[in-house]
Amino acid sequence: MNKEDCILFSGGIKGAESEFGINAERFGIEEVNFTFEGHAIVRQRGVRILNHNELKNGDVSLEYISKLMNRSYTKTPMFRKILQSIWYQINSGQDIYVIGEILEDKTVKGGTGWGAEFAKLCNKPLHVFDQKRNLWFTWNQEDWIECKKGDEPVIGHVHFVGTGTRFLEDKGRKAVAELFERTFG
Repeated sequence: MNKEDCILFSGGIKGAESEFGINAERFGIEEVNFTFEGHAIVRQRGVRILNHNELKNGDVSLEYISKLMNRSYTKTPMFRKILQSIWYQINSGQDIYVIGEILEDKTVKGGTGWGAEFAKLCNKPLHVFDQKRNLWFTWNQEDWIECKKGDEPVIGHVHFVGTGTRFLEDKGRKAVAELFERTFG
């Protein structure tokens, strides 16, 4: 895979998304960060501000998401826009990489979980680095499969998504760096 053809799709917020962007820039990979007016992001490279009509394309029922994710979400306009911008990330990428935590119900913790669930619904290759377990997992359409040492994921498509928790730990930061090194190093 030619890294000059690759594009990272993300959201540019602090934590995992910022770390994906830092590594994309380090390896000379193009970066697109979907956001909207009034959303605080830290990555300024490749910013793509979504307008009102574009955000509506990614609209989804909060009741549906709450049922799918087995939890309740706030119904604020800001949270709705965040979910809509996540839709753009997942819709744009072919390979999805998430830093977070896999819960017992097989969902991913937090707002990041919607991106992972949407990737499942779209049947896109989905990989999650679980910071608590310090391991990569791959979704096989039914369950999470632990990636053994030496069998960790590599980026498999030129259009890929890097997203995840705002609460990035050192082991999550290392996992992102190693993902890029395995793929482009």
